[in-house]
Amino acid sequence: MSPSCTLRPLAMIVMSLALGACTLGPDYQRPPLPDAHAFKQAEGWKSAAPADALQRGDWWKLYGDAELDALVSRLNVSNQNLAVAEAQYRQARALVRSARSQLFPTLSGNAGVTRSRQTTGSSSSNVSAGVSESYEAGLSASWELDLWGRLRRGLEANRATMQASAADLAAVRLSLQAELVQTYLQLRVMDEQQRLLDQTVAAYARSLRLTENQYRAGIVPKSDVAQAQTQLKSTQAQAIDLKWQRAQLEHAIAVLIGVPPAELSIAVRDDIPSLPEVPLALPSQLLERRPDVAAAEREVMAANAEIGIAEAAWYPDLTLSASGGYRNSSFNQLFEVPNRFWSLGPQLALTLLDFGGRRAELERAEAAYDQTVATYRQTVLDSFREVEDYLVQLRVLGDESVVQREALEAAQESLRLIENQYRAGTVDYLSVVTVQTTALNNERTNLTLLGDRLLTSVQLIAALGGGWQIEQLQQEPVLSNERGQGD
Repeated sequence: MSPSCTLRPLAMIVMSLALGACTLGPDYQRPPLPDAHAFKQAEGWKSAAPADALQRGDWWKLYGDAELDALVSRLNVSNQNLAVAEAQYRQARALVRSARSQLFPTLSGNAGVTRSRQTTGSSSSNVSAGVSESYEAGLSASWELDLWGRLRRGLEANRATMQASAADLAAVRLSLQAELVQTYLQLRVMDEQQRLLDQTVAAYARSLRLTENQYRAGIVPKSDVAQAQTQLKSTQAQAIDLKWQRAQLEHAIAVLIGVPPAELSIAVRDDIPSLPEVPLALPSQLLERRPDVAAAEREVMAANAEIGIAEAAWYPDLTLSASGGYRNSSFNQLFEVPNRFWSLGPQLALTLLDFGGRRAELERAEAAYDQTVATYRQTVLDSFREVEDYLVQLRVLGDESVVQREALEAAQESLRLIENQYRAGTVDYLSVVTVQTTALNNERTNLTLLGDRLLTSVQLIAALGGGWQIEQLQQEPVLSNERGQGD
């Protein structure tokens, strides 16, 4: 019988089996989640419009600072923690290609030469039969038919893991961007604190000179000079203390953008980015806007596919293998028709007894699925909580800043009055020092509140997912550190 006559019925069997193949295991369905129609703390908040600023991706541009924009751009390219997440995504993407390749036949080639010698006769009189050579060249192919969907479930699991890795990459990027923006805003608030203390030191120096002149004229006692000098020096110490704090913030920014601290210097400025108006998404939209939620759901998809892989272990594996080539003792005559050989045959493998191994693996896969579902639901609950926390924090800080501003205005008015009374000689210098200290503390508290509001706004934007959208998982992320990688 010719090889073609043998192959024809075998091919018909293979096609019939392939057409009848099924995929074991449950098809994925999103687990039910806690339902929230609105945020509890969202009263009076602006809802997100279809074209809101957060959907454009560059959410940090809400703060209107060109220097901040440039720093975030450098972070997106050079941050090393982001490079780690990008490399992990590339590994997950390669695993998808590896799993996809298992659906197709494997073809391999071989070529070799063998030299051998055989000795015949008794132990006392050996007779050599001479050296013989054998040459061989051929091809072999094997193909595991995915009758029960084990390989397809594996591909499904790897694809879900890849998407989870892509979402993890987006979450890391968002977290690092938020850290950079917060650090930069802290630095700018500290610049304003420094400017306030420097102005206060200059004012206290003038007061000290005035008090010294009055003391020499015999108008005020020596104690007033000592109090003025104490106040000046303590305020100078506070101004000096801010310098190392600012330096540490600058160093943190340098590391975030991937450069040594010695290579970055951020000039002092006398302005602070304004507090942006943050549009608020609906709770249902939050699930589409947070990459950590998307990553958790993709982990559920991967765990669901693992159940199908575990169930497929109960069914036989069918592998088709074929080989052919040429074999001869002479290389010159190797590729002649009489020297051809071929083999073809299916192999069916089924585990008959494993003492509960497959059952245990299935139970493990089902338990792992339950674990990922619980993690997913907890991630969703945590996302709702974070938004609620930052909403109430931002609103309360806003109310507090209004009252604090009124307290500052009252302290400044009190300072103006007490200074006039001191010049008129109706109060001692200790009263002036007390009111000056109160006014300075109120100004610093006012700046601290502004900084807290700016930082909370960043945290709220990050809790809302920044500018990320779940549709990005359908596209491969742009990997800045990837060199010549392609599918």
